[in-house]
Amino acid sequence: MTTPHPSDTHPSDTHPSDTRPLDIRPLTTPEIPTWLHTQNTVFLRTTDPTSPEANPPALADRAAHIDPTRTLAAFDPTAPHPCVATFRSFPQQLTAVGGTPVPADAITNVGVSPTHRRRGILSRMMARDLTAAKDRGDVVATLIAAEYPIYGRFGFGPAAHTAEWTIDVPRSGLDPRRPVPDDGGRIDLVRGADVRTLGPALHDRLRAAQPGAIDRSDLWWRLATGAERFGRPWTEPFHAVYRSASGALEGLVTYTCDDDWGGGKQPQVTAQVRSLIATTPAAERALWHHLCAIDWVTRVRSGHRAPDDLLPHLLPDPRAARLTTLADWLWVRILDVVRALEARTYEGEGTLVLEVLDADGPTGGRYRLEAAADGAHCAPTAEDPDLTLAVGDLAPLWLGDDTAARLAALGRVREQREGAVRLADALLRTSRRPWCPDVF
Repeated sequence: MTTPHPSDTHPSDTHPSDTRPLDIRPLTTPEIPTWLHTQNTVFLRTTDPTSPEANPPALADRAAHIDPTRTLAAFDPTAPHPCVATFRSFPQQLTAVGGTPVPADAITNVGVSPTHRRRGILSRMMARDLTAAKDRGDVVATLIAAEYPIYGRFGFGPAAHTAEWTIDVPRSGLDPRRPVPDDGGRIDLVRGADVRTLGPALHDRLRAAQPGAIDRSDLWWRLATGAERFGRPWTEPFHAVYRSASGALEGLVTYTCDDDWGGGKQPQVTAQVRSLIATTPAAERALWHHLCAIDWVTRVRSGHRAPDDLLPHLLPDPRAARLTTLADWLWVRILDVVRALEARTYEGEGTLVLEVLDADGPTGGRYRLEAAADGAHCAPTAEDPDLTLAVGDLAPLWLGDDTAARLAALGRVREQREGAVRLADALLRTSRRPWCPDVF
């Protein structure tokens, strides 16, 4: 679970005098240790004795979860350490507007050695992976970009944003004497083994209703609870669940606490949320109030939340939740326009002809979308377009994170028929913004 790293520039920026041979190909299992070492290098991580490549049993565990056929590497046989670039993808399910999961090509572990930048390595690896994804039938590709400018040229667009808040607990206005929760439900502390049992079904209910959410594998839950460590040290976090008055499980939070005490023996403990998922507003409210009611905790850091999260307004004083991060998060590259547009739901009825620009990709062309509340039909067409936009700008419209009117004002959507922008927003708007709770 790592974030793609800034790794390369456009092929036109390559150094013409650099003619060293490069071999870009899928990884073999014996090459995994050097691949992991290169990944640490490009992510500026110092290799330590607890790393998988220094621990044979842990390396075997890590290798068991790497599919060599979807793990690319670039090799320079003239370099002291021949592996000079890494790239990996894996299958994923992404929830579209309306709750339908679509198959996605999730891209991660992307990096190029600083000695081999500007040679088009990332471009070649990306082209190879996206071609394979399209051939497999994936509807979209996804990634989380370390830096903004890298992936737009490959047809990705920022399709879901993230926000983080820091809560000043004493200022929140919450009464520590009141019971938490105060709605007839209950909160229980549980162990990691309980989370592995209870969490997957709860998360499946959440992602069925949350555009932008992705599936969590069994490995995700094992890593999140320490059952799988890949040889690295583990400190057990705290876990709490919320059950409604009827006994239904509706929320789960995992968090850690530091041991910060100020002068005069005054506690200044910060609770850091690793994950908080809830299927009802009541569960969200109860879990945030629980975190703010823990003795000694004076600050709560929310972790990754939706940009329109309920959190600030779940407190009597919303200003006690200070926004510390608001940024792009999940990037989406649409690989199949027809299936993507047919997978989501729409708020009304109407017909739009979209001209999608995708110079180096598989989705360029014109598409006629016939949308209705009970479903949609999309097909290639030769009709004159109503709107023209790049495939990267289609992604935030498709997932509901932006509007056609805003993109038109930015010059990224061109209205070819009067009223088309207004119609697009009437069809594509969503009641809440998309949210991806996870990093990968």
